[in-house]
Amino acid sequence: MAVSVRQGTKIWQRRERAVQFSIWAAWFVAAVVLVVSWSFISEKTIWPFVLDAPQQAADLGVRMVPPDWGFIGALWRPMWDTINMATLGTLMGIAIAVPVAYCAARNTTPSVAVLRPLALFVIVSSRSINSLIWALMLVTIIGPGVFAGILAIGFRSIGFCAKLLYEAIEEIDESQVEAVRATGASSAQVTSYGVVPQVMPAFAGISVFRWDINIRESTVLGLVGAGGIGLPLNSAITTLAWTKVSLILLVIIASVVLSEWISAKVRQAII
Repeated sequence: MAVSVRQGTKIWQRRERAVQFSIWAAWFVAAVVLVVSWSFISEKTIWPFVLDAPQQAADLGVRMVPPDWGFIGALWRPMWDTINMATLGTLMGIAIAVPVAYCAARNTTPSVAVLRPLALFVIVSSRSINSLIWALMLVTIIGPGVFAGILAIGFRSIGFCAKLLYEAIEEIDESQVEAVRATGASSAQVTSYGVVPQVMPAFAGISVFRWDINIRESTVLGLVGAGGIGLPLNSAITTLAWTKVSLILLVIIASVVLSEWISAKVRQAII
């Protein structure tokens, strides 16, 4: 039974037959989709392994304790590489994202018909591919190492930074831009004095936030050969050195917590 409200009073009324039929048809389709999906999942799942998972997880947890603290000296260099990958990749992404965002914003793009679609395509392409996939492709092209990780982080950051920045540009107060333009300023001067001051806080916040995200993403790129702390993590997992794995995970957690604290403090200071 559907409910309508007239003059503050709820009135119960019977649904029309077509509406009721549509509702039941939607429920039937949803049930069929659920049953078919569950059958596909069930075919690809080895249920004895799933049922045994709690025992295996408990056994793995026992093997990871205590962490191998003697291995900590070998982790400083990979961790430093991870921070460098995140920082340099973020700088690269921001440097490319700024002109892309300028061309993507409807109120600043030099060409709505050509440059704006191209800029939006760059943004969508960057955001559609995960940094791990970027790293996998770049390691194949230029070989393993930190440089592939920096490029992967940079390519992934372009779309994130450009999307948030061009949305901030489109939300600026146009009256300030018109005031600068009314003085006879050139296009570059209008951008410098009418647009940039309004989006600068958003730009700073986006940059710091992306760096914080990149610290976390950089920790796994070593799994595909792109350098950083992921390399010793992959090696420890491959050799079943679980006490080293637990130590590496603790180092990653500590670095992520520290980066989030730095990010929060910087955003509070500049926004």
